[in-house]
Amino acid sequence: MIHDIFMNVACPFIGTMAYAVLFNVPKRYYLSCGMTGTAGWLVYALSGRYTSSAVAAFLGALIVVLISRMLTVRMKCPITIFLVSGIFPLVPGAGIYYTAYYLVTNQLSLAAQKGLDSIKIAFGIVLGIVFIVSIPREFFQIRYWKERRIRKGWSR
Repeated sequence: MIHDIFMNVACPFIGTMAYAVLFNVPKRYYLSCGMTGTAGWLVYALSGRYTSSAVAAFLGALIVVLISRMLTVRMKCPITIFLVSGIFPLVPGAGIYYTAYYLVTNQLSLAAQKGLDSIKIAFGIVLGIVFIVSIPREFFQIRYWKERRIRKGWSR
């Protein structure tokens, strides 16, 4: 039990940071990249127990992109720094591998099943990205919410 929890936190964190190192992300963003990937993976793993893998990938991608947008505004850097490395744990690499493997070994029904599952997961990731990226940048700035509260007459 403890081992599973540790592996579900440590592996996506290290994998995401390694991916960030591979793509020359500045060192000051390594920790944030690792946390982004870990949060997305944890949402994927927890929701995967109750929903399909495509829906779980969608929810994981929503969290990754939401955190990436917040960090982008906070740290004043491009979203791709956090988004590309944070999505890494969600990408269906094993599904794509097994699709190719089953095609080569002439197991076409298994290849079709794995391929369709991989496409569903990829589509879920894309939808998660599109949903959050379509929100205006101002929505993620604290100044926006302060001005909105003043305009509406809300006060403490």
